[in-house]
Amino acid sequence: MDLTPFHPFLEQLERTALAPWRSGLEEAVLERLGPGAHGDLPAWETALAELPDLPGAAVVLTDSCVGLQGPDPLSAETEARLRETLMRLHPWRKGPYRLQGLHLDTEWRSDWKWDRLADALSPLDGRLVLDVGCGNGYHAWRMLGAGAGLVMGIDPTLLYVVQFQAINRYLGDDRLSVLPLGIEHLPAGITGFDTVFSMGVFYHRRSPMDHLLELGRLLRPGGELVLETLVLEGEGDSVLVPPGRYASMRNVWFIPTVDALKVWLGRCGFTEVRAVDVSRTTREEQRSTDWMRFQSLPDYLDPEDPSLTVEGLPAPIRAILIARRG
Repeated sequence: MDLTPFHPFLEQLERTALAPWRSGLEEAVLERLGPGAHGDLPAWETALAELPDLPGAAVVLTDSCVGLQGPDPLSAETEARLRETLMRLHPWRKGPYRLQGLHLDTEWRSDWKWDRLADALSPLDGRLVLDVGCGNGYHAWRMLGAGAGLVMGIDPTLLYVVQFQAINRYLGDDRLSVLPLGIEHLPAGITGFDTVFSMGVFYHRRSPMDHLLELGRLLRPGGELVLETLVLEGEGDSVLVPPGRYASMRNVWFIPTVDALKVWLGRCGFTEVRAVDVSRTTREEQRSTDWMRFQSLPDYLDPEDPSLTVEGLPAPIRAILIARRG
């Protein structure tokens, strides 16, 4: 893979206040795509090239299923070919998507998370948005549907980048891209985003304060942060540090209470901090499907007591906090 798939987006970016960082972003992407990037990348690129053409249809970004909606159903042959080709990019974790009747029922009902935060956001109209750890870009599409002017998604997992490109093969919008970068790969000094989302990332960071400071630096003064993460139920400033795995995940480091997280955000320079949702993750929201056949949340909970993980720790509760850079 080279820079070609990213050029239309980078050209859009160059027309914004983020233009000074275009060359740095290009260099970072090229480095990530260098020799040995991923052994399966050639096979994924072949799948991209073999995606079938679909009949004309309307792009849908404001419904739970992002995708295409047209008056005519796909032929059985085209739908079978589309399904088989997209399945070569398994597992599909974030969604759902629908392409002219083909339903990609992903592991996560990511639309439920969007519904919890959408009404609490400052309007995204015309905003420059960054989505950190965006996966295949489902929420980034919803941000674009909510009026964002440009959305830059970043995720270091190359499969998710290819999945985004598969969906964008049909939706075809240059105002959005998923770059194969982690937050640590961004050019030094990059800043100027109006809104930054960090959802499902915070608890994977060894240094939570450093992550909050990084997010603050990416925002323009007065810009808005949307932080979604695992939290510990209860009041006060308690923090759970799992001694080993948490819900079978190796890389969960800190799970604070909402109260503690508010203090951390304040210490890192954020103001107007508010929790807009706290929800227990259910087996209906995260589960195995045909499009994600590996183990999922039901396998990670205590079969006798779903309020606990298989390790005997409190089961996942997630909170969404919104704050402003001071």
